[in-house]
Amino acid sequence: MRCEVIAVGTELLLGQIVDTNSSWIGERLALGGIDSLHQTKVGDNHDRIVACIQAALERSDAVLMCGGLGPTQDDITRDAIAEVMGVELRRDPDLVSMIRAMFESRGREMPANNELQADVPEGAWIIEQRRGTAPGLICPIGPAGASGHSAQVIYAVPGVPYEMKEMVERAIIPDLHARSGETAVILSRTLRTWGESESGLAERIGPRLEALDVTGNPTLAFNASGIEGIKVRITAKASDVAAAHALLDEEEALLRGMLGRLVFGVDAQTMEHAVGTLLSDAGLTLGLAESVTGGIVASRCTDVPGASAWFRGGVVAYDTAVKLDLLDVADGPVVSEEAAAAMATGARTVLGADVGLAVTGVAGPERQDGEPVGTVIFGLDLAGEVSTRRVQLPGDRDRIRQFAAISLVDHLRHRLLDRLADPAGG
Repeated sequence: MRCEVIAVGTELLLGQIVDTNSSWIGERLALGGIDSLHQTKVGDNHDRIVACIQAALERSDAVLMCGGLGPTQDDITRDAIAEVMGVELRRDPDLVSMIRAMFESRGREMPANNELQADVPEGAWIIEQRRGTAPGLICPIGPAGASGHSAQVIYAVPGVPYEMKEMVERAIIPDLHARSGETAVILSRTLRTWGESESGLAERIGPRLEALDVTGNPTLAFNASGIEGIKVRITAKASDVAAAHALLDEEEALLRGMLGRLVFGVDAQTMEHAVGTLLSDAGLTLGLAESVTGGIVASRCTDVPGASAWFRGGVVAYDTAVKLDLLDVADGPVVSEEAAAAMATGARTVLGADVGLAVTGVAGPERQDGEPVGTVIFGLDLAGEVSTRRVQLPGDRDRIRQFAAISLVDHLRHRLLDRLADPAGG
């Protein structure tokens, strides 16, 4: 069963409203094991809505339309569906009474325009409205077959999320299952990686991609997410949730074997979440000293629930005097390995942490201490063992600072993994 989503509303195209409805519907269809291969947004124009519906019916079994069921002149979803069906709209007097009763229950008089919401294409069924005024629609396309269902169907629900979600859950998903004659579950899991390009990842797992092209289940997809790295999404379809999770578990294990330390988290887990887990497992606490990033790393760390168990705090040593007076950095260039090392030890000492992590660098717009824009230096004091690392980062000022933040935390992640792999080596 292939179901396509059409979101109706000129405000969506103008960017005045973000289309979160289609995302939610797509997720819910996947959980119901229903394939959704296309999503479309279209403005409040009769001819264009009709064209979108016709195009969707050429490639899908079901079309789920969201929006355009209100009582104003630009709410024309009902009219467009009727034209595609080749039928007239009829006004349902019982619906008019229901809508009027809803207004009266709220102590209001129903405007005459709301009677438009009782217009139903001939041959369609309504989805009872329980949270607003506009009923939904189930509109069969073509005669009923041996199963008692038409070959195709159009659903229409209000654009108000609160109303839409209730109708989709209560009426549309069950109807789709009844039409398909089967139930299935589609689940996804995302592996989050850092340190390799999208093409590099594809090359690493090339043989696996080729094998899955043959089997078709599960499937893999890449999503470049800027400073958050490259995401590898695994999608599996199975008869039930347990079977789908089993497929995801197996595929994740295979990919982790190919990608190794490039994988730092799953789904919503951030780099800071991964490092926090490593620190907690090792019984270590972290103190930060930030210059070029100006507190970005500390902010990201405190976004992790329960971070107080491993994060002691941070010093934003943006001014040179703070580096010298508070962190005991020696007088001299502050964009240097020596300064980064001293900042790390200073953070560990001042904040009473087991691990001191520091970053200094040049975000621009000009060179500093003879170093070009994009120069970033990490300092790490891991229980008294001090090291530094120099990197050259691309982009404008903001991107340099953001890349420096996540690269710094990834640097600590690798050192903690090294320590875990070889405890005697520190």
